Amino acid sequence: MTASATRHLYLVRHGEATPDESGLTDAGRRQAVLTGERLRGVPLTAIHHGPLPRAEETARLIGEQLDGVPAHRSEPAGDYLPYLPTRAELPPESADETLERLAGFPAREREEGPALARRALDLFTGPVPGGEPVHELVVTHNFLIAWLVRAALDAPPCRWLGLHHANAALTAIRYAPGRPAALLFQNDMRHLPAELRWTGFPPELRPYD
Repeated sequence: MTASATRHLYLVRHGEATPDESGLTDAGRRQAVLTGERLRGVPLTAIHHGPLPRAEETARLIGEQLDGVPAHRSEPAGDYLPYLPTRAELPPESADETLERLAGFPAREREEGPALARRALDLFTGPVPGGEPVHELVVTHNFLIAWLVRAALDAPPCRWLGLHHANAALTAIRYAPGRPAALLFQNDMRHLPAELRWTGFPPELRPYD
């Protein structure tokens, strides 16, 4: 039997993006730098990031704060709808609104998303081969973080909906051999000053201002 070791997966949503999403705002760049500083004590072996400019720039700025951690561009770390629920899976009182909102996303994100989400689970989750623990960072988008958190909690596929993550917030999941995945923390913003917290998060869902 092949030996396996624990994977520590760190998930970061990209920093605050410009209105045209061509890159980061000044605040978003500062968020990325502070996230890199937060991660200096983590023995990261790789940074994976989505192909869109806001994720790529965030990963670059994080990597500049670390010591030679290689970065890898990854389509499965991109921005897409990971799972399209059926009406029966949704609360009756909000099903129509939810389905209409999801239908408004670009066709490519809807059609290619589920396959990319399965690839993301294969690439980024579960224990790793070998005898040494691995620490990896994925710089990505709100939907994929929600999808991976949902999977770690073994929740129904549709439960990625309703999970939100602020820009540059940090989430960590531990995958140990022979044990269920453990969500260590989620949407952690303690590395950001107050004025840089909660960007990208629905204001009506914030627990406090």
